Amino acid sequence: MINLDWKIQYRRFEMATINNTLKEENNNLADRITSVVAKNWLLVFSLSIGTYIGLPFLAPVFKSLGWNGMADSIYFLYSFVCHQYPQRSFFLFGQSSSYSLDTIQLWQDTSNPLTLGKFIGNSQLGWKVAWSDRMVAMYSSIPALSWLWYPLRDKIEPLPLWGFFSFLLPMGVDGITHILSDLAGLGNGFGSSNIWLKVLTGSAYSAEFYSGTQLGSFNSSMRILTGVLFGIGVVWFFFPQLDLLFRKTEKYLVIKQDQI
Repeated sequence: MINLDWKIQYRRFEMATINNTLKEENNNLADRITSVVAKNWLLVFSLSIGTYIGLPFLAPVFKSLGWNGMADSIYFLYSFVCHQYPQRSFFLFGQSSSYSLDTIQLWQDTSNPLTLGKFIGNSQLGWKVAWSDRMVAMYSSIPALSWLWYPLRDKIEPLPLWGFFSFLLPMGVDGITHILSDLAGLGNGFGSSNIWLKVLTGSAYSAEFYSGTQLGSFNSSMRILTGVLFGIGVVWFFFPQLDLLFRKTEKYLVIKQDQI
């Protein structure tokens, strides 16, 4: 009986030792992974958001290759985050990188926003990127600007909260005016004619600049500019905080390792 109790106690001790060893190994592995992420957090972030940014561009690539199922899946997924209007989107593998609403309507004769959003292009026009020019500017500018900020991060003061909202304000104003203008119907609202801008500039530019939606028009330029301003605000406000967090994490792991 005594011998049996001794074996049970030894077995319990042995299992506890194994469990503690496994727990310590798991903690060490978690610490190593956390340390790698903390040291390379911007690269990890860039690779992650790069996938999110890149998928909309793969949709027209897949479409041009005839991989319709994969392309349509991307268009469908990104329809939940963007209106996908073709007159406010970039095109690949066609005659131009963007088109006016009038040109789009030659191929898709409708002013219905839902129908227009589903138009993805054709072999003549090319195939639409799966989200709008503003979304491209917003999300592409974040990793691009973050790598410009990173080597200068110790010399640049973090952006205050009011500054962050100041960078978001232009996009809010532009977006709201688009929505209000579209209430009169796509291509019929005040944002489509921009008569106020013609008056201010004395009609110094072409009619396409004022009323067009394609790349180089006033409306397209404002969507891209406000998208980039959004990216500047995000990087300047959030990334210093992220950098501080990961620096503290890295320092904590070094101290923890020294105490082992």
